[in-house]
Amino acid sequence: MDTSLTEQKKSTRFLTSKRILVVVVILAGATLLAAFARSRKKDPVYFTSTVEQGDIRSEVTATGTINAVITVQVGSQVSGIIDKLFVDFNSRVKKGQVIAQLDQSIFKAQVQQAQADLENATANVRALEANIETMKADLASAEANVEKAMAAERQAKLDYDRNLDLFKQGIVAAQVRDQAQSTYDAAVASTKAARAAAEHSRAMVDTAVSQLAQAKAQVEQKKAALELAKVNLAYTTIYAPVDGTVVARNVDVGQTVAASLQAPTLYTIAQDLTKMLVYAKTDESDVGNIHVGAEATFKVDAYPRETFHGRVSQIRMNPQTIQNVVTYDTVIEFDNPEQKLLPGMTAYVTIPVAEARNAIKIPNGALRFRLEEPERQALFAKYQFKDRSAGRAGLAAADGEGGGSGNGGREGRRAGAGRGKRGGGGGGGDPEVASAEPERKAPVRRPAVQDIRTLYVLQPDKTLRPVVVRTGITDFTYTECAAILQGELKPGEEVVTGKELPNRGISGMLGRGGIGPMGGMRGPR
Repeated sequence: MDTSLTEQKKSTRFLTSKRILVVVVILAGATLLAAFARSRKKDPVYFTSTVEQGDIRSEVTATGTINAVITVQVGSQVSGIIDKLFVDFNSRVKKGQVIAQLDQSIFKAQVQQAQADLENATANVRALEANIETMKADLASAEANVEKAMAAERQAKLDYDRNLDLFKQGIVAAQVRDQAQSTYDAAVASTKAARAAAEHSRAMVDTAVSQLAQAKAQVEQKKAALELAKVNLAYTTIYAPVDGTVVARNVDVGQTVAASLQAPTLYTIAQDLTKMLVYAKTDESDVGNIHVGAEATFKVDAYPRETFHGRVSQIRMNPQTIQNVVTYDTVIEFDNPEQKLLPGMTAYVTIPVAEARNAIKIPNGALRFRLEEPERQALFAKYQFKDRSAGRAGLAAADGEGGGSGNGGREGRRAGAGRGKRGGGGGGGDPEVASAEPERKAPVRRPAVQDIRTLYVLQPDKTLRPVVVRTGITDFTYTECAAILQGELKPGEEVVTGKELPNRGISGMLGRGGIGPMGGMRGPR
């Protein structure tokens, strides 16, 4: 009995496994048939976006840093130890307010020493002046002695002459004559001695006068040294140079600052945080489209839901090259009455440079889509469009556009396909004649650079209708239709942005047509 039941269970399990295998085989066959039927399908699947009507703004975007209009670094002109600090971070200060104090003991001693040196020099001057007066008195006495000696010499001369005449007459003896001669010679010698003494006194006076002048110069030197010592003493007290807010404090009490080579920075003061600047790094390709006075908006990470407004005040002619990328500082001034924005914040700046109002807006993905050449030629022949095989120049000449057939073709090829910064620009050469080059980052195209492009409208019967347009500005999602050169295009129509080809799947969609991340792709049609 147990053996029969076991055999029956084994038979039931075998039948169940067989049934499952049959079901799997049937499903696999159905899947293969469906895949084969799909591969036999001839109609491509199109991806479309809707043509809209509205405003388009062409903008330059950049990243910058918020800064105060005037930032002053307060330093010390003398070396010393920080004795006191009167303000700290975020303190509001007024011009002339004491904000720090260095140790003054050394500088006070220098002032006292300079004061003593000045007094010593002044006393030396007074001593020299008194000495000169004495020397002048001695000089006067010496000059008087000269006069006295000269008078005695004249008297001796007269006595000698008189005695000489009497001696010749035999009235006086030779001894009297000789005595008169000796007296006269002595008087002459006394005169010479008196004159020499007078000259010596005069030389002494002149020397003393020179010493006095030197002493007076030393007095002036000591006065200057005293003033320098007083100035250095005054420099130990640090004052706020402007009204503002302390945004940085670089020292602490007890710290030694050395001002031998350059003034050490103690504080950084932002003068007025109610009016600030954004230094935006703008690419060299965008500088030509930005003008002083243009309005700008920016956002910061601290207030992600708020948009702040400013105005371009300056484009600085100071290029900065980082990894072969040249940028310029575009200065944007703005009001910060609530002082919500702080120095150093990162700002994400947007500067509008062009605007088209109530324009037909073409999805950028449609501008990048291209058909195979035989299919394109067939559609052009069906709708009796002018042959575009000659490039942009042929169509521009046929429609009265462009500047000559020679340059037109070169410009169309040079422009290339898809030059938007964010992966979806609408400016570039005609996709039907331009080579399939990889998309390059470039600045937004401006109204002055207009390109001729071909769009394909998906009609209700799933067929395509070509439209040749001239593009205008772009916002990297939509591009302005500046003019319709051939065909018709209305807001609300569906334009093709890509397609899925049989037996190629997604690769067919991404091959010739391509789907950009901002092309506004809709579902397959």
